[in-house]
Amino acid sequence: MSGTLDFPWAVDGTGRTATTGRDEHVRDLIEQVLLTSPGERVMRPEFGAGLLAQVFAPGGPEAAAASQFLIQASLERELANVIAIESVEVEARDAALVATIAYVVRATGSHEVQTFRTPPGVSP
Repeated sequence: MSGTLDFPWAVDGTGRTATTGRDEHVRDLIEQVLLTSPGERVMRPEFGAGLLAQVFAPGGPEAAAASQFLIQASLERELANVIAIESVEVEARDAALVATIAYVVRATGSHEVQTFRTPPGVSP
């Protein structure tokens, strides 16, 4: 088995545990931080940005700024050894939050821009 285990866990076409490359693995790590609510992990209660809970919070520019702060702080706390955050932009769009994150993968120096939407699985 090569690569890193894919998230969420799945079986590939050969019946083995699915793996993923470095860039997709980093995206998976970011998604885990964004979608995990603080207190959800018993052994790491501070882990997560709680982005899903922000969807139901009152909207407006203040809420977007608060979400942006929470996301950036959570990513810097949890993934500082993996990525360097360049920018985080959050906007409310169609009853969902859309977060666009620009970062550099420390291991390769590659610049990436990824968009995450809540609820997950819906195209940004």
